[in-house]
Amino acid sequence: MNPSPTPPPSEPRLTSLSHGGGCGCKIAPGVLSEILKGTSALPVPRELLVGIETADDAAVYRLNDEQALIATTDFFMPIVDDPHDFGRIAATNAISDVYAMGGKPIMALALVGMPIAVLSTATIGRILEGGASVCREAGIPIAGGHTIDSVEPIYGLVALGLVHPSRVKRNADARAGDALMLGKALGVGVMSAALKKGKLDDAAYQRMLATTTKLNTPGPELAALDGVHALTDVTGFGLAGHALEIARGSGCSVEIDWAAVPLLDGVQTLAGDGFVTGASGRNWAAYGAEVSLAGSLPSQAQALLSDPQTSGGLLVSCSPAAVGAVLEIFARHGFDAAAAIGRVTAAGEGPKLRVT
Repeated sequence: MNPSPTPPPSEPRLTSLSHGGGCGCKIAPGVLSEILKGTSALPVPRELLVGIETADDAAVYRLNDEQALIATTDFFMPIVDDPHDFGRIAATNAISDVYAMGGKPIMALALVGMPIAVLSTATIGRILEGGASVCREAGIPIAGGHTIDSVEPIYGLVALGLVHPSRVKRNADARAGDALMLGKALGVGVMSAALKKGKLDDAAYQRMLATTTKLNTPGPELAALDGVHALTDVTGFGLAGHALEIARGSGCSVEIDWAAVPLLDGVQTLAGDGFVTGASGRNWAAYGAEVSLAGSLPSQAQALLSDPQTSGGLLVSCSPAAVGAVLEIFARHGFDAAAAIGRVTAAGEGPKLRVT
């Protein structure tokens, strides 16, 4: 049932070479916090509008009154076996962080680590061409990069963009009373787990590929709306993890209506059958104590809330009056699954995130 093209007899499946795929490779949130614990003491120039303080999607540096530079990087091991598809997914995911800050990408640098003794130059070339095809779609050049010989295949980008300083959208500026909007359906991690075990049919693979290679182009238009207060994208820490980042950074709480959360077709069944990534469990272990789940939720809800999303959707906190405009922008860019999924509330006692 594995829809990915079979590699040449001399080459293994790409996913067999990686201990984890896509954004499921991320270091668990709790471990990452411990690693980064002492770095905030470093001196910060006033031109640095966004740094590491709230675990935002990218760094933003003010250049002048009209321009700020967005700088981000993202790379990971294969989530699929087709090399061209792997390159496309990795590049889309990396560029997403520029859109999530409200900016437009201007160029990229390639980050390439490949097991040269295991993969052919043709296969590695297909990975890079997949990434380049997405950069062409985004209208930006790959202006350089760096390569190493590594044990596991790794590919990604450094992505650079520009944004007006007044339109930078952080993940820490949500307001009590805001609506919470999600741009893409969830379930990529579950699908990747099924794919790795050869249990994902071709139709499901195409659904996964379509969502993971769709650029989050609504970002700049959303940032231009007065009613949009906070913006991020849902990636390796899952919907719950990134909603919690908004809550913590904004000094608020978040409520999610599970029935309103869009899910990729078939993922509830796959999750119920046990196709859940190890990263999902690590995510929940890191932040589950901050989440309250209603007893009426389906058994798969916890796994899907913590499911690592590779190249996931934009998560928008906006005034209720802006909901229609936000949905219209998403629809115009072809994001048919976009939906209002919850609300931001004043901080109170107990969990930062409630799912009902």
